[in-house]
Amino acid sequence: MGRIVIDPITRIEGHLKIEVDVEGGRVRDAKSSGLLFRGMEIILKGRDPRDAQRITTRICGVCPTSHSIASALCLDSAFGIADKIPENGKILRNLIFGAALASDHILHFYHLAALDYVDITGIVEYKGNDPILNSLKDFTRRKNLYPFLPRYEGDYRLPKDINLELISHYIKAFEMRRKGQELSAIFGGKLPHDVGIIPGGVTTTVTVDKMTAFLGRLRELRDFVNTVYLPDVIELAKVYKDYLDIGAGPRRLLSYGGFDLEVSETDLTRRKRLFTPGNFDGKYEPLSLDGIVEHVRYSWYKGEARHFSEGETIPEPKKDGAYSWVKAPRYKGEVYQVGPLARVMVSYAAGVEAVREIVDKALKELGVTQDKVFSVMGRHLMRAIETKVVVDAMEGWVMELKPGEKCWYEHEVPDEGEGVGIHDAARGALLHYIKIKDKKIEKYQCVVPTTWNASPRDGDGRCGAIEEALIGSPVRDEGNPFEVVRIVRSFDPCLACAVHVACGGKVGKLKV
Repeated sequence: MGRIVIDPITRIEGHLKIEVDVEGGRVRDAKSSGLLFRGMEIILKGRDPRDAQRITTRICGVCPTSHSIASALCLDSAFGIADKIPENGKILRNLIFGAALASDHILHFYHLAALDYVDITGIVEYKGNDPILNSLKDFTRRKNLYPFLPRYEGDYRLPKDINLELISHYIKAFEMRRKGQELSAIFGGKLPHDVGIIPGGVTTTVTVDKMTAFLGRLRELRDFVNTVYLPDVIELAKVYKDYLDIGAGPRRLLSYGGFDLEVSETDLTRRKRLFTPGNFDGKYEPLSLDGIVEHVRYSWYKGEARHFSEGETIPEPKKDGAYSWVKAPRYKGEVYQVGPLARVMVSYAAGVEAVREIVDKALKELGVTQDKVFSVMGRHLMRAIETKVVVDAMEGWVMELKPGEKCWYEHEVPDEGEGVGIHDAARGALLHYIKIKDKKIEKYQCVVPTTWNASPRDGDGRCGAIEEALIGSPVRDEGNPFEVVRIVRSFDPCLACAVHVACGGKVGKLKV
């Protein structure tokens, strides 16, 4: 048996270490380790509750808007104003987050994951007139193909014309990501850490000029998603069809839903959303927050398995047997997978027609059955499908805005309160919890998507979702384990979120 240690996994956010034991060309065991400690919950104690809105967005620079939405929903709940959000405020939150999500998914596919399949070295042989490809060819000639090398070798099989097309789209995607960031900034104030989303709604005003600026950019982004991004993912899946059988992970899916369609319902588990809250374990079931427990047996924290509302963040870096700063959330005692796959397929199982139509069409084009979505390519496909669903919906939302009307509900901070904010970030189920006492934060806890997916074993010894996806997977060459990184990257891990300001002794000295 051989052991492969990849530390760190590159082209993800944060520091993730993966260890796998390989025997007979298959992964027999796996460990997923988050190797930074961050104490956001500790930082928030004793502060004004409204500080949470600004501080938690700093958990991550890739997906700050997700935390902004979750924190706003959490504070709406604690302040007793969850059903008081003006219609403009509800729509604007959806538009700000939708643009950020589309930008994030485009980033993941083209700039983080696609280089596992697209042979960038093919650019040196290009002899055409495409200005994008020629500029990249000139760049790689001068830089000797860096930063694209070094890389894992051995399984680049795209036909030459498709490979070159995807290289061109790799460059085009930078522009589309910028469009998405601009869209978020129009109503969110700035990026990456928006200042527009607050408890009670959004601080901006709606004008015809802003709506026009938003709509023009949105149509460019939507066209890219519908005519380039989704077709590219389907084309890649056709060539790498074996990756529809690799890296399934747990077939249990959890989603908090996303994009509020109404706010009259204060119980977020029952609120009508574009993506339906719930879980899937062979069939759709409504969501219950009572079932969420965080384990720490193999995490560097003191304590025991607790419901999130009773959770603690007490580091214990020398804990015997622990191997990760990531906690291990479980739902109703089971390991669940979160993310675009979960979000789309929970809504599919709940009967959301717009989702079912697109999923069925894509699976038919690939010539595969629904069970194939539990895979590396399934996660990429569901991420692209979700992006299409969101950008298609956004155009209608823009037209529902009412210039000049209120976007924010005025409120006061209560002496005491308790609140939960749940919605699905780009990477999956995101929960913020707050307890207020004497107008200050007594407790704040975050249970984030990568905590679910990249968790270590729990108190019962059950592997996390990424670990489970790795076990049993093929490894053709132990010295070149491209299968391992492809599986991990398909989850789009974000370790900054999962480990929740690094601390410790002096780690270095620099003289300038």
